[in-house]
Parts: sequence; C-alpha cells; structure tokens
Amino acid sequence: MSKVFVLDTKKRPLDPIHSAQARQLLRNKKAAIFRRFPFTIILKESSVVDAPVSNIRIKLDPGAKITGISLVNDSTGEVIFAAELKHRGFTIRDALNSRRQLRRGRRNRKTRYRKPRFLNRTRPDGWLSPSLMSRIHNVETWVNRLRKLAPIAAISTELVKFDMQLMHNPEIEGKEYQQGTLAGYETREYLLEKWNRQCVYCGVKNVPLQVEHIHPRSKGGSNSITNLTLSCEKCNIKKATKDIKEFLKKDSAKLQKILAQAKKPLANAAAVNATRYKLLEVLKSTSLPVECGSGGLTKFNRTSQQLTKTHWIDAACVGKSTPTLNIKGIKPLLITSNGHGTRQLCRTDKFGFPNRYVPRFKFVNGFQTGDIVKAIVTNGKKIGEYIGRVAVRSTGSFNISAKQGLIQGINHKYCSTIHRKDGYSYGF
Repeated sequence: MSKVFVLDTKKRPLDPIHSAQARQLLRNKKAAIFRRFPFTIILKESSVVDAPVSNIRIKLDPGAKITGISLVNDSTGEVIFAAELKHRGFTIRDALNSRRQLRRGRRNRKTRYRKPRFLNRTRPDGWLSPSLMSRIHNVETWVNRLRKLAPIAAISTELVKFDMQLMHNPEIEGKEYQQGTLAGYETREYLLEKWNRQCVYCGVKNVPLQVEHIHPRSKGGSNSITNLTLSCEKCNIKKATKDIKEFLKKDSAKLQKILAQAKKPLANAAAVNATRYKLLEVLKSTSLPVECGSGGLTKFNRTSQQLTKTHWIDAACVGKSTPTLNIKGIKPLLITSNGHGTRQLCRTDKFGFPNRYVPRFKFVNGFQTGDIVKAIVTNGKKIGEYIGRVAVRSTGSFNISAKQGLIQGINHKYCSTIHRKDGYSYGF
C-alpha cells in the first residue's frame, strides 16, 4: 500500500515507511503530522528512524488532461506513492477566450476605452500559451514538492505521447526500433486514442479490434497513420478489399465522419507534443538524471507485466529502467489543479459591465476560502463534526463543503485548519 513520507528533525527526507509504523510513531508522540496531502510526518527525535536512505525514481506520464505520477524503488520495484494530477488547461483557455470577447466588445462600442497597442504583443522565443504552460508548471510544482518529501535520485518521463516521426517514416534511422516489438504498440495505442476505442463501422466496444486500412493496400492505399483505423473482426472481413466509399455508399454521413476524423490530428496528443521539450528542459533544471521513453514503450512495459491501464500505472511503466513492479494496495492520490483564484477586484456580467465587487482582504480570522478545515460544533442546530473546504465570510460565519453537503453558518470558533489552500484539491 502507499507509504507515508518521513522527514527528520531538520526536514530532510528519509525512506517512506508503512502506515502502521507511522501510526505507532504518532501514538507514541515521537513524530507529528507535517502535511496532510500527501500525508507526511516529521520526527521529533533524530534517532527514531536510523535506516539507510534508498534511491527513489519519480516517474511521469504527462497528459493533456491528467498526468500520472509514481514513485518507484528501482532496486525492489515497489511503487511507494502514486498520484493522478488533473490539469486546468482547458479552463484557462475558456477564461482567456471570454476575456478576449469582452474586450473586443468594449472596443467596438463608443466608449472611452483605449484601442489595443499592438507593439506590446511581441512573444519571446519558446513562448507557449498559458493553457499549455499551466500543465508544465503543475508538473514542476509536484516534482519539487515530492523531492522535499522523498529521497528522489532520478526522473523518468515520456518525452512524446506518440512517436509520429517513426510512424510516418518507417525507414528512419534505427529501423529495428520501428519494425521490432514496439511497432505494433506505438501505432495501436495512437489509433485507440484517435478512434475512441471502438469499431468505426459498427461502433462496438470492449471487443478485440483490428488495425484496418481505410483505402486498401491492393488499391494503392498507404501504410501512413492517416490511412489506418480500427474495426472489429466481423466488419473487417465484411469490408475485405473494398474501398471505403464503396463499402459505405449507403451511409454517406458515416463516410464523411470517418474521412474527416482520419485527417484530424489528435488534439490531446498535439498538446502533449507541444510541451514535451519545455517540460524536459524544466526537469533537467533539477540537476537529476532524466530518462525519456515513448508511449509505445510504456504500453509494452505495462502489457508485458499484465497491468491495467490507469494514468499512475502508465507512469510507473515509463522508460527502459522499469523493473518488475509491485503495486499491491496502492491507492492513488487524486490531485485537481484549481488555481489561486483571481486578482480581479470586480466581477462582470455577461455583457462586461461591473456586477459584484470582491473584498480586498482574503483572510478572515486566520482562514481563507479554499482551506480544508475540521469543524466540531458543540451546540445549536448543527451539532456534529464536519471536514471539508471552507468558504469564508467577513462576518465570521463560514460555509463548509463536507461529505454531508454544504453546511452553512458555521462559526469560525469551531473551525481548525487541516490543510492550507495551495491551489489544489485532493481526493482518493
């Protein structure tokens, strides 16, 4: 199962320990809770744990929506910690689109707002959009956090989701790599993502799917990735060597949809590929050795060990250094990036006019919106214990989003902080 991070008296990371051992240290008051997410304890006496520190590798599976994170002991193959980090790139994109539309609307009206100054819109070399940079910053934040909690000695990451160059040009240098064991994994994984893991002709799911040529080879079709799709065995036999236009002549809507999808690039793969070298640059700046692998190699490692497909297991399978993994009892920490709010002093309505003003001071009686608190109410109509995220009010009467639902009107005197707001929410 997931282990507990341990820090010594000088906040230096030690080997993670079993949760039972951590409970015993806390019960005997030889350690205290340092962080709740991920759960970390700090020792009160330097001689409590006197064991050699092993080297741990942090492994990353970068994604457009979710990035898998695993900490693996290279010598034993034990997965010590796992997490799935959900990005907010699409939320940022929508917010920027909304802001752009509001500003354009204001400029088009006869108001006193200035026109845009185009001279200040130059972009530096290597510029990426904020929605893409947010993914890199999230990964960088958690790599740095975990380095403070565990003795991490190396990093493994997927440099590319799909090796597009090799799939388009099989004769590229290193032909054995393309034509060897990895060739089928690289292509098939891309097609599964692109065609939604179902037969394109009948829509059936959860059956063995075969790689199929849209325009058959016998009639001049190529092996390019843009000419490949997935179909079930029944549809593949039925289509045989027919051209797709002849096979679907009675269903023109499906024909147009398949032809359009064949030319369409995979959006999520494009987002990952756009950030791959920037992320690599950030990881190398940690001064740790960085190992790179492709998506096909990750799938090969996972299927050869007969592991299920999840983001954190994919992360544990990244790279050639992957040992035989021990994932027994691991419950991944689900991390969602929420950001730190906004600097706006005034909210606007859908037309861009001032609607609601925001208080300048964020803290009320030592709490701020987003903190995870524990409230023990001893009297009144809401007697009980509530744990959840708090929304503060200047009156000192807070709202708590707990398992029981939204609990309103909890006095700040009943609340104690469990985890300070850090821009992320957590779950299991």
